[in-house]
Amino acid sequence: MAKAKSQYLCGDCGASQPKWSGQCSECGAWNTLTEVRLATGPVAAAGGASRYAGMAGAAACGVVRLDQVRQHRQARLQIGMSELDRVLGGGLVHGSVTLIGGDPGIGKSTLLLQVMAALAASETCLYVTGEESAEQVAMRARRLQLPTASLNCLTETSIERIIEQAAASKPALLIIDSIQTIYSEALQSAPGSVSQVRDACAQLVRFAKQTDCAVFLVGHVTKEGHLAGPRVLEHMVDTVLYFESDAGSRFRVIRAVKNRFGAVNELGVFAMTDGGLREVSNPSAMFLAERQAAVAGSCVLVTREGTRPLLVEVQALVDTASAGHPRRVAVGIDAQRINMLLAVLHRHAGIAVHDQDVYMNVAGGLRISETASDLAVLLAVLSSLRNRPLPDDLAVFGEIGLAGELRPVPNGEERVKAASGQGFKRILLPHANQRGLKAPAGVRLLAAASLQQALDQLD
Repeated sequence: MAKAKSQYLCGDCGASQPKWSGQCSECGAWNTLTEVRLATGPVAAAGGASRYAGMAGAAACGVVRLDQVRQHRQARLQIGMSELDRVLGGGLVHGSVTLIGGDPGIGKSTLLLQVMAALAASETCLYVTGEESAEQVAMRARRLQLPTASLNCLTETSIERIIEQAAASKPALLIIDSIQTIYSEALQSAPGSVSQVRDACAQLVRFAKQTDCAVFLVGHVTKEGHLAGPRVLEHMVDTVLYFESDAGSRFRVIRAVKNRFGAVNELGVFAMTDGGLREVSNPSAMFLAERQAAVAGSCVLVTREGTRPLLVEVQALVDTASAGHPRRVAVGIDAQRINMLLAVLHRHAGIAVHDQDVYMNVAGGLRISETASDLAVLLAVLSSLRNRPLPDDLAVFGEIGLAGELRPVPNGEERVKAASGQGFKRILLPHANQRGLKAPAGVRLLAAASLQQALDQLD
């Protein structure tokens, strides 16, 4: 069978060339040519359609009114791992494509092998490995004490042969480890190149939609922490998950940054053990486990990740600057927003730290992006500056505006309940969040309309 023809397109100007070269002859840009497969006409299209003859998911073309579209119940595969099911929006959707990325050795293959073992009892699953041998995968499964008799493994890197095997076995779940090792025989470039990754992913997406097979893709990450390969890879899939962890920590966090079937920024927490990844059912207790009592510069924040309220410790260290320019270092919080908050603290509370080094950290390795952390950041800074610990039973949340006002944040009632459930007796919150809110038994709500009022509540 003759190979499909290909050409090279410039990513800057779009010019096409029959051969690859380092520089585009049209615009002069360097290293912008990528290989793309040429369409071979209706004959090839018909042949491609015949490959998936009899498979579900084909839809007739034509314009339809949305009120005439029948809504089918969206069946999901319940994995049985509540933390992962939460991140996915309630389970795996049939025909969905999920991309998961993370640093080497963080546990991506371990997690997906456990997912496969959880579903293999009731569904047919196929694990395709392009980086390891079948013997290595079997060794990991035995180390994790998984039922190897129900686990199917395929060592293959050709996307055409992978789809051929998957079409024959008809799995409900297909795992590709990893997408950077897969290549198409129709392209000349090496596996992992932009054109190979894009073409392999496109074929897998087409296969998933036409067969209702849920597909998991493992993706490599760059040294900056982004998924390797073309950016279009994240646009083509339905869900993008990031596997994160601090160096030396046994805890792992899975975050959904894109999900067509659920909420984004949902969070799942796992602990790495000798027997694989184990779910952490109470992440707030984990993040506060090492918190020391009566320590200056520590404040408990009630944040929210996806649909889940979490309690985390915000730490600050304020020290006299030894050099001419004071340092501002932030881990887990936006450093630019901290600079803005320090200016608000000076302008509206009369407290200056322009001659002080300020170091901020979110304990546990969590990254906080919501503005509800503003009040906790300034209280931690002020506690460290004055060397006065905040009350042990105090939790806070609230956004601070440039005028020094304390602005409300979403889901205030759920945050209060989460803090009460962890044993906190005093909760400092925006006045607008306190309206109509009934305090839980034994909990005192401290409401403030401005930063100065919040500071007065603690004096």
